[in-house]
Amino acid sequence: MIGKKIRMERIINRKTNRTVIAPMDHGVSVGPVKGIVNMSETIENISKGGADAVLMHKGIIEHGHRGYGKDIGLIIHLSASTSLSPDPNNKVLVTSVEKAIQLGADAVSVHVNIGSEKESDMLTELGFIAETCSQWGIPILAMMYPRGEKIKNEHDVNLVKHAARVGSELGVDIIKTNYTGDPDTFKEVVEGALVPVIIAGGPKVDTDKELLEMVKDSLEVGGAGVAFGRNLFQAKNPGKITKAIAEVVHKDMGIEEALKILDE
Repeated sequence: MIGKKIRMERIINRKTNRTVIAPMDHGVSVGPVKGIVNMSETIENISKGGADAVLMHKGIIEHGHRGYGKDIGLIIHLSASTSLSPDPNNKVLVTSVEKAIQLGADAVSVHVNIGSEKESDMLTELGFIAETCSQWGIPILAMMYPRGEKIKNEHDVNLVKHAARVGSELGVDIIKTNYTGDPDTFKEVVEGALVPVIIAGGPKVDTDKELLEMVKDSLEVGGAGVAFGRNLFQAKNPGKITKAIAEVVHKDMGIEEALKILDE
């Protein structure tokens, strides 16, 4: 479908078939934390660093995207929950594909927690959203995580690859999920997903080297890039860490060379 292909190239580099996405939907889940208070400043730094797209909720677009500086792809998040909820794992729809298109989105995203008590509701919504996206020719990214009472380890390869496969089975175009901790196990996730898989950053890591090594390892076994939030917008210099990651993702830069970018 030509419309979807055009939009995909706004969020995934057509030459490398990889992407660097900066999710900034945290204002709903945890509030206005450091790094997402001044959205225009953060997005400007991340876009200059070479990110391919930002991901945010519908109401925050006018506060950061765009009308100035370097252009960057826009992914509108359709689902949400807060950390104050009795069940934060229950992600509910808060807008529609049609509204996202009206707002200028290049893609939409949906969050599904496999193993949650509300898994059935989230799967139902994901299935219908994927069909709507197909009708409109707009890509859908699914954040597929194993989370719930029965989930003891969210990074267990068997759980992660199951969650990732569910997304592709229901018609999504890109899977965002947890890195399993090493390239050998993450390779199983990539091979089983059948669509591009990008890794989540999770909580802010201890060192930049650790972050870049995780990126490099995921790429070497077929990963399609990253979707890092706090590890970008809460970094000491969001623009520099974004640039270092983008160089690794799109130019296969070595870790030591990428680290030098942070010292410039």
